[in-house]
Amino acid sequence: MPPLPWNQIDTVLLDMDGTLLDLHFDNHFWLEHLPSRYAQHHGISRAQADAELLPLFQEHAGKLTWYCLDFWSAELKLSITALKREVAHLIALRPDADSFLAALRSAGKRVVLITNAHRDSLSLKLERVELAPWFERLISSHDYGFPKEDQQFWFALQQDVGFDPQRALFIDDSLPILRSAQQFGISQLRAISQPDSRQPAKDTAEFVAVTDYRRLIEELAPSA
Repeated sequence: MPPLPWNQIDTVLLDMDGTLLDLHFDNHFWLEHLPSRYAQHHGISRAQADAELLPLFQEHAGKLTWYCLDFWSAELKLSITALKREVAHLIALRPDADSFLAALRSAGKRVVLITNAHRDSLSLKLERVELAPWFERLISSHDYGFPKEDQQFWFALQQDVGFDPQRALFIDDSLPILRSAQQFGISQLRAISQPDSRQPAKDTAEFVAVTDYRRLIEELAPSA
């Protein structure tokens, strides 16, 4: 992994799920816990639940509705927030993520959280993991009405936060979102190779992968 030009980076934009937090919680919730509870609630088999849910998930993937707990609660006639609380013990930081945030602060970088997570989901995660103190702002794409996959999100973010894309670093585990950021003109981009600790590393295509935050912490040390 080539070192980042930290002296040319003022603003660090960080995703939450899969980037700072282990994606295992979200994958387990959407692919295991929710289908099981949906089957139980509607009195159907797990196989039938999967057959009903998977096409819905595919239809909304990449749209703001995919990330909206209010939408899914109404669509599935279940309290998604309440169901998430049932497995909230699985919410966990990725290794050394907090040390990386501390290093960014020591280096004097401006740090902003940008997540597609619904505000209720963000709040639940902040109850379990102390992230908020490290950030200047905690922004949900629902605040703007566009997911990070959409160019309009980035225009709204720049208008709201006021940052120079040429002097910004963005780290995310989603290739479509990284490509959207690249299209907007963010100069420094990094992908996450293993967002879910229970799954093997994935191909990050054209993006340089972060495999270990300790490497970035070491890079930051001289500029701190």
